[in-house]
Amino acid sequence: MSTDLVAYWSVPFQGILYEIEFEHGTVSGKRSVRVNGKEVIRREWMFKLVGSEKFEIKGVTFEIKIDPATTFAYSYTLEINGLEYEKFTEKYSQLNKTWLVELDDEIYRVVMEKETLDVWANGQKLETQGEFVDDGSELHFVLGKNPAYIKTVSSGKRREGIIHNLIVNDTVIPETLDQNL
Repeated sequence: MSTDLVAYWSVPFQGILYEIEFEHGTVSGKRSVRVNGKEVIRREWMFKLVGSEKFEIKGVTFEIKIDPATTFAYSYTLEINGLEYEKFTEKYSQLNKTWLVELDDEIYRVVMEKETLDVWANGQKLETQGEFVDDGSELHFVLGKNPAYIKTVSSGKRREGIIHNLIVNDTVIPETLDQNL
């Protein structure tokens, strides 16, 4: 790990958790951006120590902004599609449901996009089959070799709204509340 590592963010989208690391060498002028361990930007001998670095992942624009904080210190902010990191992750958690499931010695990160009803597992969009049932609806799919579905029902309470439950092999999986896991 480099001593120039100054910022780290975990960004969830499309069923994957992207780990973004930023190195800023204020003596060497180096800038480096890594996404899930793979370097996507590397600049050497940058004489202007403030500014920004832009990159894209699957059609989503990321920008790391470097601003002076004090005489010899800097602040680093991440924007995703023009939204600050905190706003993006807050909006993401409102629009998506996330579950972590361990099956056959593999961990699946299952995400359902509430607006589109797309279901993702570890970054792969899954084929789903929708079905209306007496008390709501079900989206059926397969995780590895295991049958699974997301059951959507009304809570019957205005403040709670709609409830989404992931069921794998007839077991209800608790929702992951921290979207950055």
